[in-house]
Amino acid sequence: MARSELELGILQEASRILGSSLELEELFGQVMRLLQQRLNVRHATLVRRDESHERLHIAAAIGLSKAEQARGWYDIGEGMTGQVVATGQPRVVPDVAAEPDFLDRTGVMASSDGDQPMSFVCVPITWEQQIDGAISVAKPFEDDATLAADARLISILAANIALAIRINQMVQLEKDQWRQQTEQLQENLRGKFRFENIIGSSAAMMEVFATIGIVASSRATCLLLGETGTGKELIAKAIHYNSPRRDGPFIRVNCGALSETLLESELFGHVKGSFTGALRDKIGRFEAADGGSLFLDEIGTLDPQLQIKLLRVLQEREFERVGDHHTIKVDVRVIAATNLDLEQEVQRNRFREDLYYRLNVVTIHLPPLRNRREDVPRLIDHFLDKYNDENGRNLRKINRELMSALQRYPWPGNVRELENAIERAVVLSQSDTFVDELLPMQIRMFMHQGRGNAEAETIESLSRKLAGQAVEEYELREGEVYDLVINEIERQLITRSLERHGNVKTKSADFLGINRNTLNKKVKELGIE
Repeated sequence: MARSELELGILQEASRILGSSLELEELFGQVMRLLQQRLNVRHATLVRRDESHERLHIAAAIGLSKAEQARGWYDIGEGMTGQVVATGQPRVVPDVAAEPDFLDRTGVMASSDGDQPMSFVCVPITWEQQIDGAISVAKPFEDDATLAADARLISILAANIALAIRINQMVQLEKDQWRQQTEQLQENLRGKFRFENIIGSSAAMMEVFATIGIVASSRATCLLLGETGTGKELIAKAIHYNSPRRDGPFIRVNCGALSETLLESELFGHVKGSFTGALRDKIGRFEAADGGSLFLDEIGTLDPQLQIKLLRVLQEREFERVGDHHTIKVDVRVIAATNLDLEQEVQRNRFREDLYYRLNVVTIHLPPLRNRREDVPRLIDHFLDKYNDENGRNLRKINRELMSALQRYPWPGNVRELENAIERAVVLSQSDTFVDELLPMQIRMFMHQGRGNAEAETIESLSRKLAGQAVEEYELREGEVYDLVINEIERQLITRSLERHGNVKTKSADFLGINRNTLNKKVKELGIE
């Protein structure tokens, strides 16, 4: 084979190798093994600067043992390799045994046998006039022309390897930056979703926080129940970011937003050609959430066939992609949420009973905003801060009468409705004073009709009347009055609420603004049938 054909073949194969991977040691090894096969190279080293940039070390090698490679340290300017890095000029030696500058720091030449001289070529690795290191190659000497041709070829390869090193550095830098950004984002998320940073000091919310604090460290499936807008996703994130899975992914899927076919593909993935439009393989959200948490919102809308598949994942922690028979195992914590009464859905045969109990390992009831009115002022302050910053406004002043009216408003859309109302007010504001004209029409109508004041006055007058009667009628039962009155009020409230909601405890508890577990406890303590 002609020398030109040999070199062309080597360069083509080396180009393919250098484009196949980003692992520098692997790339160098493959290219040098190519030279072993084609040019009878015995030893080759890739020498690079250390972190101080003051010394050189062998970063990769072929034909050297680990012990020999470990001895390969040089000062800049020391020996032939150090001189090449110091000057940027290549060195070509027909016989290293006759070269006084050759150090043989690794000892590999001393261990070589045979009488044939060992030639040595060392060329710099240069990028943008910066010398990063050197490549050296040793092989039996043939003749001066062959040695000169080898030196030219290795210089070309060194330029290509320099480019690969530069790409490797850029990719590694991007990885490091991405890792730092990810770690910072995760730290910010952990801070954002710490319990103390979630707004809510009402008794109902304190009970929610207490439950989260207990269950977050476990891997138990959680079911979040509450009306639309009560903050179920916020609580799901709080569970995730306060759990051992905090560094894993948190992925949300709205089960009510997709058709059955699309939702199955979204959850479990699919293989190419499994259905019309499946043009490539796709991983599902369960795979993407491996090692983390998967939040399934609106779980009550799930199709019966998908309920079966979800039940299997929860039980076995395995599934198959759509159109595939390969079983995939995952480690995912499922947090489900719904605004439906799943007990009723089970009774109506719309939701599988076995899936309900599998999801219902830990249930957290999120109270509607009307049952945690004392949290409204802090929520308003929070949303004012948020949307003032986003819109460059300074809406701050809100008088006591307006704040009181906002606390009395029933907020059918819960915290989400409150947030939208405050954002609207900030955007429309032209001063720092919060006036009722900035609020949506339905809230202004409520305020102007005075329903809130009538409700408050009625409760106040009833309470005053009841307290007066209790003090008069139970005068002889000193020390028992408080328990007698409070227990009877609780009994009547719970009884009426259960009657009104068809004995559905979840709805009764939400109506009263208490947790379902608390309701069950009160029913038992008060002897309510």
